[in-house]
This record gives sequence, C-alpha cells and structure tokens, in this order.
Amino acid sequence: MSGRTNVAPNDLSAFWMPFTANRQFKKNPRMFVGAKDMHYTTSDGRQVLDGTAGLWCCNAGHARPKIVEAVAKQAEELDYAPAFQMGHPKAFELANRLVDIAPDPMKHVFYTNSGSESVETALKMAIAYHRARGEGTRTRLIGRERGYHGVNFGGISVGGIVKNRMHFGQMLAGVDHLPHTHLPEQNAFTKGQPEHGATLADDLERICALHDPSTIAAVIVEPLAGSTGVLVPPKQYLERLRAICDKHGILLIFDEVITGFGRLGAPFAAQKFNVMPDMITTAKGLTNGVIPMGAVLTTAEIHDAFMDGPENLIELFHGYTYSGNPMACAAAIATLDTYRDEGLLERGTELASYWEDAAHSMRGLPHVTDVRNLGLIAGIELAPIEGQPTARAFEAFLRAYDKGILIRTTGDIIALSPPLVISKAEIDTLFGTLADVLRQLP
Repeated sequence: MSGRTNVAPNDLSAFWMPFTANRQFKKNPRMFVGAKDMHYTTSDGRQVLDGTAGLWCCNAGHARPKIVEAVAKQAEELDYAPAFQMGHPKAFELANRLVDIAPDPMKHVFYTNSGSESVETALKMAIAYHRARGEGTRTRLIGRERGYHGVNFGGISVGGIVKNRMHFGQMLAGVDHLPHTHLPEQNAFTKGQPEHGATLADDLERICALHDPSTIAAVIVEPLAGSTGVLVPPKQYLERLRAICDKHGILLIFDEVITGFGRLGAPFAAQKFNVMPDMITTAKGLTNGVIPMGAVLTTAEIHDAFMDGPENLIELFHGYTYSGNPMACAAAIATLDTYRDEGLLERGTELASYWEDAAHSMRGLPHVTDVRNLGLIAGIELAPIEGQPTARAFEAFLRAYDKGILIRTTGDIIALSPPLVISKAEIDTLFGTLADVLRQLP
C-alpha cells in the first residue's frame, strides 16, 4: 500500500477502525505511508509534523536505525519462543535493563502486550497478592473519574471516561472511584503542577470508611492523566494518596503507559514526582511503538509473596502467548539503547521551559479556555460549540492535518506529546501552525 496514492473509499470497507469516526474517515481518508524522525509522509506526498508521538508511543521518533536493525536481525535469529516454561536471553536482559532505570523499589518485570493488558495484569496481581498473604477479603479496586486504563473490562471498570464505559453493560463488581483533579476555576492556565486540589486525595479516606479498608486491594491512577485531556496532578496530591494507601495497607498502582520513558523528563513519573507506587504499568514508549509490548514493574515484596510452596508449581496463573516475545524484546532493548545514547529520558527536562512558553502562548487565542503542561505534554482546552460537544476540537484536528501537523483531540481538548527528539524550531512550527488553526476556527 505504501506505493499507492489516493486510495479509493471502497478499498477501506473491511477494516473496522478503533476509536475512529469510520464513516467520516472513509469518505475522506487520511493515510500515512511513511515516517522518519519527526515527520509522517501522507499518501499524497505531504510531510506532517508528529505532534503526538504517534499515540503517545514513538518517543524516539520514527524509523530509528538501532531499532530497525534490531528487529530485522531478531526476525532472522529467533522470531518466536514460547513464554510458558521456556525462556530466551533477551527477555531476561530487557527485564534487567528496565529494573536499572526504574525507581529503586521496582525489582521485577512481568511482560504483556499492551497498556490494557498491563492494567489487567496489575489488578489481578494486586488481588492475588493480598490473597497470598492471607488477606483474601481485599478484592475491591479504586480508580478515578476521568481515568483511562485501557479498554479491557478491568481497565474500563477502574477507568472513569464515560464513553468508554456506557456501552458495555455491567462493569467489574466492587469498584469505586476517586474524584478527578480538574479544577478549572482555581487552576486555569497553570504552568506545571497546580496549587489547588491536593485535598481531593483525601476522598480515599471517605471510600475507606464506606467500604472498610480491609476490603480494598489497590488504588490505580495515572500520575498525570493523559487521554482524558492532560490533567496534571496538584502539588502534594500523589504524596497524600501514597500516605493514605500506606495507612490502610492498600497497594498503589501508577499507570505509566503514557508517562513512562521520558515523557515528563525522567524515566518514570514516579521519579519525577518522587512518589513510589507498588506497581507501575507500562507499554507505548517501551518499544517506541514499533512492536506491541507492555510490562508491569513490581516491588520485591509483591513478587516474593507468590514465591511459596513447592518449586515445581506455577506461582501465578496468568500470562500471554506473546509475553516477552523475542521480536518485541529486541525492539525494546534497542529503544532503551537509543534513549540512553541520545539522552532522551532526560530531554523533556531540558526542553520543558521552552515547551511551556510555547504552549502558554496559546492563551488569548479564540476559544482557548485553559492551557496545561508538564514535561513534554500540553493540553489546550477549547470552549465547545453549543449543542455540539467535541465538534470544535475535531475541526481543529482536521485543519491541523491539512496544514501539516498531527495533533490529538479528546472531547474539546487538544493534547500534544511530540517525540522527545523534537527541536526548538519544530516546537515553534507546531505551536505556530496550531495558533493559525485556532484563529480560523468557527
């Protein structure tokens, strides 16, 4: 397909596209046929600046040589190996490499194939961990309003995005939700972490009193909520969550599928905020988006709770056919090499101030009601068209594509999260073009 242009809509009917307005897309398809570094190439030969790192995942940019070479070599050497009762060297090498860059408490790695699977794995681990310790009453899971934790039943149950939940009937039983942290009246146009909202974490005490903390297994939150529209945690909010979890013996899970691997200027958000969870879920930037892969990082305490009984017995009845797939491991190791050699896990800190100023230059433009940022993430909230929620931001997305930049929208919020290789000149282009789009919106 990469050599074809102007693909006719009747070629597109078989593919039911995810999270897409299928009918709208297939009337006027937007096709990428190539990518290199910071740009996509469209089917009509245009260059589009990637303002979203694909889907928050191509942190090192596109078609990076080390990753391309590693995947090609691995396909020749060992394309697949069974993950159950067998191993291959790269799965162990990668786990060691991840532990090396992870926060100190994280000592073990369990492989998955996506962020959704990482979340399901962490939730199951949390419940099984308490059961292994003789606290089988701890089965309740606590998420947060507006949280995004993938699209499997566990993830949408602890998640709090209405459209992801409303069409699918009953969720998991025994789930409750913390309030979200979006306080536009107090925190609009904040640069970095907002001043107001830390006390929202105290709602966990109310939930504990309502259900009895001895029934609660885990709390799961995104340190910075991405897919809902870039909600930066208020100062001391995560610290208070950690303290309440410690007080009641509840595990704290950070969903770092978006924030992991340099997005906030550190390998993981736990290090950026200096708040240590009991588990971290990852995916996306783990392989630079090249091959699907995820991982759950856990403390030794959680891992060791399962290492009991006869040595010949399986300790955790959970896993996937492609857990630790050799091709994915090769891509991930090469990705970590690229991050290390180019200093990309820290580059978000170097560019943060320039990025912040560029993002907040959108203030005062038509329809802009808020700007939020941290590291190399920004959210620009627009006033909705009356009676047409999401329409204004989607129109901005279409116009931005036509003008040569890729942005992401959720509701009436524009989210930006470029590859970490972005230059200051490309930041100027991204926001300069977006400013032109906003000025022309109805």
